[in-house]
Amino acid sequence: MKISVNSKDVETSAANIAALVTELNLPNNGIAIASDNVMIPRTQWEKTPVKENMRLIIIKAACGG
Repeated sequence: MKISVNSKDVETSAANIAALVTELNLPNNGIAIASDNVMIPRTQWEKTPVKENMRLIIIKAACGG
């Protein structure tokens, strides 16, 4: 299915957000994910299905000043 991640089209077969994180080789820590401008708590990643045309924003923590 086709989704949008940080405004880029992505093809995925992930069933949920946790599977998508693995599929995209994202780190398990230091990221936050929002769908349609609503943050998805990490505890809900396995319960949140990935749907066709879903719009996700993935924010990576950065160190520095």
